[in-house]
Amino acid sequence: MTIKSKKMGPVDISKSLKYLFSILVLIAYSSSSWATIDNTIKPESEQSSQCVKIIRALERYHYLEKNLDDTMSSIILDRYLKRLDPRKQLFTQSDIHSFKQYQFRLDDELKRGNLKTAFKIFNLYMARSKERLEYISLLIKTWEKELDFNKTESMIIDDDLRQWKPNKRMLYSLWKKELKNHIILLSLDDQDNASISDTLVKIYSNRLKRLLQTDSNDIFQIFMNTVTASFDPHTQFFPPRASEDFDIHMSLSLEGIGAVLQTEYEYTKVVRLISKGPADKSNLLMPGDKIIGVGQGVSGEIKDTIGQRIDHVVKLIRGPKNTVVRLKIIPAKKNSSTKTIQIKRDRVKLEEQSAKRSVITIDRNNQPLKIGVIEIPNFYIDFNAYLKGDKDYKSTTKDVKKLLGELKEENIDGLIIDLRDNGGGSLKEANQLTGLFIKSGPIVQIKTKHRITRLYDDDPGIEYSGPLIVLINRMSASASEIFAGAIKDYHRGVIVGTRSFGKGTVQELQPLRKGKLKITSAKFYRVSGESTQSLGVIPDLRYPQIYKIEDTGESSLDGALPWDTTVRTSYNPYRKLQVIHTKLATRYQERSLKDPGLTYLNKRIDMISKLNSQTSISLNLDARKSRKKRYEQLELDIENDYLRAINKAPIEKFDRDDTETIDSKKILMDQTHLVMADFINLSNNFHFSW
Repeated sequence: MTIKSKKMGPVDISKSLKYLFSILVLIAYSSSSWATIDNTIKPESEQSSQCVKIIRALERYHYLEKNLDDTMSSIILDRYLKRLDPRKQLFTQSDIHSFKQYQFRLDDELKRGNLKTAFKIFNLYMARSKERLEYISLLIKTWEKELDFNKTESMIIDDDLRQWKPNKRMLYSLWKKELKNHIILLSLDDQDNASISDTLVKIYSNRLKRLLQTDSNDIFQIFMNTVTASFDPHTQFFPPRASEDFDIHMSLSLEGIGAVLQTEYEYTKVVRLISKGPADKSNLLMPGDKIIGVGQGVSGEIKDTIGQRIDHVVKLIRGPKNTVVRLKIIPAKKNSSTKTIQIKRDRVKLEEQSAKRSVITIDRNNQPLKIGVIEIPNFYIDFNAYLKGDKDYKSTTKDVKKLLGELKEENIDGLIIDLRDNGGGSLKEANQLTGLFIKSGPIVQIKTKHRITRLYDDDPGIEYSGPLIVLINRMSASASEIFAGAIKDYHRGVIVGTRSFGKGTVQELQPLRKGKLKITSAKFYRVSGESTQSLGVIPDLRYPQIYKIEDTGESSLDGALPWDTTVRTSYNPYRKLQVIHTKLATRYQERSLKDPGLTYLNKRIDMISKLNSQTSISLNLDARKSRKKRYEQLELDIENDYLRAINKAPIEKFDRDDTETIDSKKILMDQTHLVMADFINLSNNFHFSW
């Protein structure tokens, strides 16, 4: 890195020149006004009628039965400002004060299709964004002389702690700090000054170009989706150009990387990975990561994606199989640092999505115990074959039933159902799969605005009646939570792992004359009456929380519907397993104190927690270099402590761009084998049977 700060001589006038430069810049930009910006964008009459239809549909069909009122109006305004300016870098305190006049007016305006206020606020956002990008572009030309990287200076990186600046003059100081931080990040990626300048020019000129291409349809979509998100985060308006991607999270499973994405303010955020997809198998991308750039091939230019619409980012990431896409990301576990990864595109193969089995033998007190494992990546069914009456249609339940028959022939002593990273799928399959393990009864309750319906297992037969563990993690969602919740409520098995995703709502599509409205119409409830929404399923035996709760899962989404309860339905649970839960937890805790794998995971989680707890970042280059070196060494030490503990040779360097040397999922599966061995012995000792 060749950044050098200026040196002040006895008669050095660079400080005066710098001051003069700042004054000239401020004079140039202080005369800018959002009211006089060229091409002020206005709403179209057609959008007014579309707005009225969307509001009527929301009030009529949404699960919450909310009516737009003053309270909702205030929520919409706050969300709109946060969506436009999440980092409080564009609007000032005086702007926010002036917006207060609209706090209780938006509901009435929306019902009439009046979009003037929304467009007025957005035009100010446009003008201030243009002002910011032009100011930064001007600074880029002279950054090597104007910016001092030896100063003891910092910048707040926790958006919740940022305050609106009193005036525009204070915004310039913030914009300058942001540029300094951007330069430091590029320098930490080993770019020299010339490369940094070239990269910055491309990024900010492209951002300005994209900004100036904003049209009336863009503003309408952004504002209306702010309105829909004020009902809940899964309710969304899709204009005609986006209706082909009506899934709110934009699944990239076809000839892509196999990731589910969503927009989080100016970033594209990874929500979850498609199990067995290219991204999942690479071990380089994880939920919570933010994508800030996309490049084609092993050497193609990384194009900046900050602020881009998600459909544009999706198009960049998608591509033919066996081609390479490079992603520049801000990892969820590495606050305020960037990383570039490389993934080969492919199709998610059906056979890889199917349930698979394995058997492991564990010696416990000189007694061999056979443990069966069935991994279920998702809840699938060939609907076309099913509707045609094809008896050989492929489904999760049919495949698992066959695998259970094979495992019973091998005389397994216990069974583990692995639902980690299973994002859900067919509700029908979750219901029928549960029926393989219980006699009969209700499985899940579905509550709409007007009634509660229930899905039942009517078959009294049981395919497997031995000790059962269901292994879940933060990415186990929807249908996975229905299955795990039913097993927990019936006391049919032990739920092991970490808190699940918490996706307990049902969406349906409402067609509009132009576009579609995806709207939340129902909620799932367990037979016990507990919702799976937001809170998810809490395991009976908890493992270390690898995924950061604040960045992943339903509860991380702004405005997610809350956890609640409904009526408990009539069902016949098995004998309570509380005594077994207590014994399993005690033995697990005893092992965890000396187990190398769990020690390793806890050290990594502690390190990441400390990284993510920082609310500000230094803008001193040497301090940032030291920080990076310190955490890289700590990460290497944690890896090598584990390798030595299992009698393997330590590594000399931990390469962040390679697959991690240690498989965290395997560590937890190995633990689950031991938990199952305990479960088998305890169920025999306490004479449990199902």
